[in-house]
Amino acid sequence: MNRRDQLGATLRLAITLALAALVYAAPARADVTVLLEEPYSVDGELAGTGHTAVYLSSVCAVSPTVLRRCEPGELGVVLSRYHRIDGYDWLAIPLLPYLYAVERTEDIPLFADTKIESAMRDAYRRKYLESIVPDGPEGETPSGDWYELVGSAFDRTLYGFQLPTSDAADDAFIAAYNARPNHQAYKLVTSNCADFVRDVVNFYYPKATTRSLFADLDVATPKHVAKSLVSYAHHHPDLSFSAFVIPQIPGSIKRSTPIHGIVDSVFKAKKYEIPLLVFHPIVGGGFAVAYVVSGRFNPAQNAMMYSADGALEQPLTKAQRSAYAKSLEGLLRGEPDLAPGKNGSAEWREVQAKATFAPDAAGHPGLRVTLDERGSPAAEQSANGASFIGLTRDNILDSTVPPALTRELLVVRLRQALSKGTSPHTSEAVLRADLELLGKMLSSPQQTAAAISLADSAPR
Repeated sequence: MNRRDQLGATLRLAITLALAALVYAAPARADVTVLLEEPYSVDGELAGTGHTAVYLSSVCAVSPTVLRRCEPGELGVVLSRYHRIDGYDWLAIPLLPYLYAVERTEDIPLFADTKIESAMRDAYRRKYLESIVPDGPEGETPSGDWYELVGSAFDRTLYGFQLPTSDAADDAFIAAYNARPNHQAYKLVTSNCADFVRDVVNFYYPKATTRSLFADLDVATPKHVAKSLVSYAHHHPDLSFSAFVIPQIPGSIKRSTPIHGIVDSVFKAKKYEIPLLVFHPIVGGGFAVAYVVSGRFNPAQNAMMYSADGALEQPLTKAQRSAYAKSLEGLLRGEPDLAPGKNGSAEWREVQAKATFAPDAAGHPGLRVTLDERGSPAAEQSANGASFIGLTRDNILDSTVPPALTRELLVVRLRQALSKGTSPHTSEAVLRADLELLGKMLSSPQQTAAAISLADSAPR
C-alpha cells in the first residue's frame, strides 16, 4: 500500500471512529413525565384521588435528597412530595426501585402478594434508605409512610404523561432544587403531592399544569394535573407528547381502582351522590354539572404500554384481549390440575400463604416452602430441605416444587393480564413472552406446541 492509500485508509478510519463517537455519545432523550397513580386501600374506598409523582429521565440522585445528571445507562428518578418521612418535603428514588423495588429489570417479579411486596420493599430500604428510614427499636421493619417510596406498581396501576426536556432545563432544575430548602411542607388542601408535581412541570413548561375551580373546587388533584398537561400538549402539537400505562404487578394483592377528582368522586359514588340529590338536590345537581363540564378524563385513552427497559409498546385491543383469553382457557382444558379463575386453586393459595420470601443465589426473587410427600405444604415449614419457587423469568424454570405449582403461578398471571379492566394490562411483547414461558411448563408435547402456536399468533 502506497503512502496515498495509507493516508486515505487512515482518514476513513478516523471519520468512522468520529461518527461512532457521535452516535454512542449522543444522550438518550430527556423527558419530564407526570405519573398518575390509581388509588388503593382506604383511598380507593373513599375519595379515590390516588397519588401523583414526577419522573425525570435524565436527572438522577446522589442521595434521596441531592440531585445530579444521569450517567449513560441510568434511567432517571421519580420525585414526589411525602408526608411524615424524616421531615423532608420531597424525595428522589430511581425509577426501577420506585416502581418495582428492584435495581435490575430481570428481578421484576412475575407475581406478587403482600409477603413478597413487604420483603422486597424492606430489602431495598435496608440497603439504601436506612439514613432516612431506620430500623425499629428491635431491628424490625419500621412503620410509617416510607413504603410509598418503593414498589408503587405492586399496589396500583400508573399512567405516564410525557413531554421532552433539554440538558439546559435539567441542569437549571437540578441547581434550583438542590439549593432550595427541603423541609416538610405537605398540607392536604394547599400543598399536597399534586401541588409539588405542578411546580416541577411548570418549571419546565410554565403554566402547563393548573388547578380546576369547577372539577376540584380549586384544590390540586393528581387527576387534574395529568388532565391539564394532556390539554397543554394538545394545544402544542409541535411537542413530542406520549402517554403510557404501567400495569399493576399480577398477583393476589387487591387491584387498584379508577382515579377520581374531588367532584367526580362524589358524582360517581352512589353513597355520596344519591343522598345529596335526595336531601340537597341543588348541591347534588351542581356536582353533576361540574363533572360533565370539566371532570371527565380517561387516562388510558390512546396510551401505550410501558416496558421496564423504557420502550413503549402497543397494548392489546379489547377484541384481541377477549380472543386470547378464550384461546388460553381452551388451551388449559388439557391441564386438569389448573383450576379456573384469576386467583388459582386452593392448593396454590395454601402454598402461597405458607411460603417465605427467599431470593436465589443470584439475588432473583423467589419463595421457599416445605412440601410433604404428596406435594402439599407441610404443617411446619423449615428452611432445610424447603422447595424453591422462582418468581422471575430468569429463575422460574429452576423451581424445585412440582411443575403444576409453577404452571399455576404463570396461569394466574396470564388470566389477570387478559382480564377486563378500565385500562390494558399487558402488551403484545409481554403476552408473547408469557405464552412462550408457559409452553415450557405444560405437561404434554401437544400442549406445549399449542402454547407456542398461540404465542406465535399474538399480534406483532
